[in-house]
Amino acid sequence: MYEPLPMLVESSFQIAWDYLERTGELGNPEVASQVLLETVETMVMRGERRKLLLSNKAINAYKHFRTERHLELVS
Repeated sequence: MYEPLPMLVESSFQIAWDYLERTGELGNPEVASQVLLETVETMVMRGERRKLLLSNKAINAYKHFRTERHLELVS
């Protein structure tokens, strides 16, 4: 099923956001939104159209970002 790109980006972002919010992993909303949106948009520009894959990759990218950020602050 075809979904317009703006709606695909919005839906994928919202799925990722909701998951992170429910699990208590959201952290700073401004940083989270930037990482999630950048990840989804980059993948869409590369041709990815599977909504759940987009949201899962965005979640993983954000978790990785937070882990790396934490390690930098600890070191």
